[in-house]
Amino acid sequence: MKKAYKKLTTTQKARGVIFSSCLSTQKYELIDDTMHEVFKDTADRDTVIERLLNDKFFNSSHWNYNIIRRD
Repeated sequence: MKKAYKKLTTTQKARGVIFSSCLSTQKYELIDDTMHEVFKDTADRDTVIERLLNDKFFNSSHWNYNIIRRD
């Protein structure tokens, strides 16, 4: 699994998102991909971000990319 780092979208910034992670088969998010977002007021946000960055569990799955968005 490869990580693809991108900047947050303007929509995400407007909603108060500080971090997002999306498992995808492509190097970009698809409509039916599940996106996990962390907001400014998320409890234990550092722990949640750390867990979303750890994608080793999915190495042998059909997902090819973990798309990480942050500022």
